[in-house]
Amino acid sequence: MTPLYRARHEAMATEFEIIIAQDDVDATYAGNVADAVFAEIDRLEDELSRFRPMSDIWRVNHLRKGERAPVGLAAADCLALAKAVHAETNGAFDITVGPLMKIFRNSDGTPRTPSPEEVEFARQRVGIHVFDLDETGFVTSHVDYPLLDLGAVGKGYALDQVVTVLEDWSVQNVLLNAGDSSILAIGAPPGEQGWVVSVGGENKIPLRLTDRAVSGSGFQVKGNHIMNPRTFQPMPVRKERVWASAPTAALSDALSTAFAVMTRQETTAFCARHQEVEAIWE
Repeated sequence: MTPLYRARHEAMATEFEIIIAQDDVDATYAGNVADAVFAEIDRLEDELSRFRPMSDIWRVNHLRKGERAPVGLAAADCLALAKAVHAETNGAFDITVGPLMKIFRNSDGTPRTPSPEEVEFARQRVGIHVFDLDETGFVTSHVDYPLLDLGAVGKGYALDQVVTVLEDWSVQNVLLNAGDSSILAIGAPPGEQGWVVSVGGENKIPLRLTDRAVSGSGFQVKGNHIMNPRTFQPMPVRKERVWASAPTAALSDALSTAFAVMTRQETTAFCARHQEVEAIWE
């Protein structure tokens, strides 16, 4: 049996894990591969985190209305994907809801009830239209100090990007995990048809994945942390959790958040239109 080599690393406010199953990879080599993968994730966090001073997103969030700033390829990719998923989900996915998150939650994360004036001020700063990304990689802000947050796409994007690192090291059979909320399967363990992963809470649902990702969104861990960008209100807490499976982790990451906002009927119709995407409910 091929041994499994595992390594873990804290980044992007979660724990990343890499599992390698390959006959020509020993423990020393696997450790070097993991170091290279985690270095790339750290590099991406430096570019994408709104909390890192002078990151691309930090600089965009410090623009005044009408100002513009250049961003790197990673931020441009994530922003372009956010625009596309927003359009395809009829506004269910929106990386600009930060102003609403701030007024509906206290600093310790507990819920609060904002005043009507706070809500109105926040609504003026929310919406995918508050920024534009042009073909030269410049972002223009249409409000003072937008609050873009790539938390619902950045982890998945990081998993996708480290595939290039793995190719450089000739590693083809890997399972990548970002805090159990986004998982990307590359290849399969020798002799297997795919990586077997389980999603769900009490009722585990086994999936067999090869060159495919799955991501989940729900309320079990963080409570009512999902904002409905259509209503400008927090989503009511549901027991049900929804998972999105897609060809890339960035897409599955974004869609799992959108599916948590969309109705089951909407989600089913979306998957019928985009047959490369699958929704899984607990």
